[in-house]
Amino acid sequence: MAKLRIYNILKETDTIGIGNQVKIQGWVRTRRGNNAVAFIALNDGSCIHNLQVVADLNHFDEAILKKVTTGACIEVNGKLVESMGKGQTVEIQAEQIKLLGEADPEKYPLQKKGHSMEFLREIPHLRPRTNYFGCVLRLRHAMAMAIHTYFNEKRFVYIHTPVITGADCEGAGEMFQVTTLDMHNPPRTPEGCVDYHRDFFGKFTSLTVSGQLNGEMCAMALGNIYTFGPTFRAENSNTPRHLAEFWMIEPEMAFYDINDNMDLAEDLIKYLIRYALDHNSDDLQFLNDMFDKELLQRLKSVLSDAFVRLSYTEAIEILMQSKQKFEFPVSWGVDLQSEHERYLVEKHFLKPVILTDYPKTIKAFYMKQNDDGKTVRAMDILFPKIGEIIGGSERESDLKKLEAFIEERQMDKEVLHYYIDTRRFGTAPHSGFGLGFERLMLFITGMANVRDVIPFPRTPQNAEC
Repeated sequence: MAKLRIYNILKETDTIGIGNQVKIQGWVRTRRGNNAVAFIALNDGSCIHNLQVVADLNHFDEAILKKVTTGACIEVNGKLVESMGKGQTVEIQAEQIKLLGEADPEKYPLQKKGHSMEFLREIPHLRPRTNYFGCVLRLRHAMAMAIHTYFNEKRFVYIHTPVITGADCEGAGEMFQVTTLDMHNPPRTPEGCVDYHRDFFGKFTSLTVSGQLNGEMCAMALGNIYTFGPTFRAENSNTPRHLAEFWMIEPEMAFYDINDNMDLAEDLIKYLIRYALDHNSDDLQFLNDMFDKELLQRLKSVLSDAFVRLSYTEAIEILMQSKQKFEFPVSWGVDLQSEHERYLVEKHFLKPVILTDYPKTIKAFYMKQNDDGKTVRAMDILFPKIGEIIGGSERESDLKKLEAFIEERQMDKEVLHYYIDTRRFGTAPHSGFGLGFERLMLFITGMANVRDVIPFPRTPQNAEC
């Protein structure tokens, strides 16, 4: 007898055939019944739906059935039949139940009651068994598949950029050090500094904050590339929007200007939202009904209109004229905060916004400088409930301007000499952006905290599991 998953049973009932024998394995969500029959709700993670198992108590060992409690793992062999109960079209009449793993009902923390997100963060090893996190993780998988599908169809090349690096892409210094030196007694130079020449890589290295610089190098040979991998920020930030370890999608495109860059970014986001609506409708419906009543409407609204495009300067004028009381004051030259971004999206324009032409003093060294000498061809995409979801720019392709900016920021040109060489040998106009995967997942799922859209969140003072 072939093992089947609940998703297949529900989607392919006609093919499987009512009255035929089936075998399923899964975890017990609930058990109810009377002295004659037990109704067991079983879930195997393949979809949001449970499959009801009906067990005639006269046909089973009472000692075994007593152990079929919430959280237990069982295997069921039986007949697929039409269901007379509400909420399901088919069920299984159990002929054999095998206990695969017990769950002590006195200790199992996921009983049939509501659990707060804060409580579930304390048990990251078990929260994937809840309906909420089952939906989130299936959607996370779907979005990862959609990202690769999108870029593959456009002939982008997937590049695996290093996780360990000697360069700080953002220039902020918030990086996790990687070393094999004895921290209690490290080797030292004659001047008393730590001698990193004797470290594993022979230099100071860290976990990457971005694959962008390596991606640009490959784009200068392959045209259009993308990276999709983990990135790390040693930023002591305990907000609902920040993680120490997160995933980034970073395309880099030769011969793209800032407008081409914006077009691609908008098209990608709309493709991903459409993919989620088409392929994970049951998961989205559950999250809409149980967590965020406006989720589906918000997702669909993004598809209906073009994103608003305006300059940073125009955005500052709108914010200053709004008479809104912001926690952080607004003036030209300041970095926009989440409250400013969300005002533009949620109150002023009521749709996603792409901001361009930021002051160069608040943006990274690699962004192309505009002719005014004050701004760069940056672009940020702002979304409702999230704020910034994409950050990107046209990259500076002029060797002299790039070197001058690096010197102005007092960055180490020797560390970046590989990157600088791409401007020395056959430079080309090019652009790229970074899409934070977890922030995308916040928007797709309607979740309020970034810790709830990644299986095992890494935050300050927290590296459980």
